[in-house]
Amino acid sequence: MRLNEEQLLDLSGYAASAARKAGALISDYAKREVEVMHKSGGDSLASQVVTEVDELAQSIILEELRSSVQDYDLALLTEELQDDGSRLKKDYFWCIDPMDGTLPFTRGTPGYSVAIALVARDGCPMIGVVYDPVEKRLYQAVHGQSVLIDGEVWQLTSPQPRSGAVLRFYCDCTFEENPERESLSRQMRDFAKAEGYAAGEVIIGGGAVLNACHVLLHRPAVYFKRPKAKTGGGSFWDFAATACLFNEAGAQVSDFSGRTLELNDPKRSFFNHCGVCFTTESGLTAKLGAFFS
Repeated sequence: MRLNEEQLLDLSGYAASAARKAGALISDYAKREVEVMHKSGGDSLASQVVTEVDELAQSIILEELRSSVQDYDLALLTEELQDDGSRLKKDYFWCIDPMDGTLPFTRGTPGYSVAIALVARDGCPMIGVVYDPVEKRLYQAVHGQSVLIDGEVWQLTSPQPRSGAVLRFYCDCTFEENPERESLSRQMRDFAKAEGYAAGEVIIGGGAVLNACHVLLHRPAVYFKRPKAKTGGGSFWDFAATACLFNEAGAQVSDFSGRTLELNDPKRSFFNHCGVCFTTESGLTAKLGAFFS
């Protein structure tokens, strides 16, 4: 079944309602002490930390989306439940991160969010919804439609002359403890200068979802993860919603080689093998890949 524009807008409304409700719960728990647990996942602490809030937020989202799953015959993929393979059989699936940025949440710092996407079986992101509980900001995009922020149409700013612009590099919160942080930061600043920017600025933020959103808001900017051997590098739910936002904004999202980001790979759900790159600047990904290879 191919969803039409009216149906996609209807489903976007479901996702927005679910994200807001989950965000309200997260905001409430941000004022309390919560138990921090660990799960199997990628090789980083950020991918292994989980709290009861993640699971409660997930329950709220699944309840909000329940009728849409039935009415539109959708599959589900969510971070805190095992992948049942239905995403490979149905025409579309909800791809859910009930709380991206659990690590900054446990540290009492901003950078966490709710991310919900609707992805077609071929991996095309059809709907992207992100809610920032700290800023109380809702990002929405539907395939073929405008990007909305808090219900208002939003457009990417025009590119600036590089000679007067600072290229911002947004990094996950775990970059703070990276033993190579100083050398990598220097390389990022060197890359910006080599590409003709006035300077490069390294910004250590929260989770992958809001880092990508901040790239959109603060052009020229980039968020990337290089390929690596160990399992990790984020998963479908870390990038599906923001991939839709970037596509509809006319920004660039790809793997680290500039190829289409595969959001429904039957063999794997992590991106360590190919890396990811979100940027506002056309042509930058290939140059980043060559510079950091």
